Amino acid sequence: MARKEPELAERLKTANEAKLALLEKMRTNATANAAQIAQRHAAQAEIDKAREIRTADRKAVARAASQQKQAEIAAKAAARAKAIADEKARIEAELAAKLAAEEALKKEQKALRDAKYASRKGRK
Repeated sequence: MARKEPELAERLKTANEAKLALLEKMRTNATANAAQIAQRHAAQAEIDKAREIRTADRKAVARAASQQKQAEIAAKAAARAKAIADEKARIEAELAAKLAAEEALKKEQKALRDAKYASRKGRK
């Protein structure tokens, strides 16, 4: 029994028919899947929008926390500067009081010296 092998033309025709059948099958699947694809795209768009909202909320919270921290740092720096200024004013006041006391002591000592000198001059 001799087997008849298909000729080139028959093989090409069969391959072409198979390609057309596959293409037709894909077209019918594509139209059937179009609704599902649209639903998936809509769901993905909602997910993306929700992600953007969450990201914006996180950024806003982080920005508020950063501003609050900066305000606290500024308040601490202002308190530190006030404490330094107060300490400097206290030291200057103490120094001024000490200088005034020394000046008063010098004047008193000079007055005593002058009085002593005057009494010695008066005795002579």
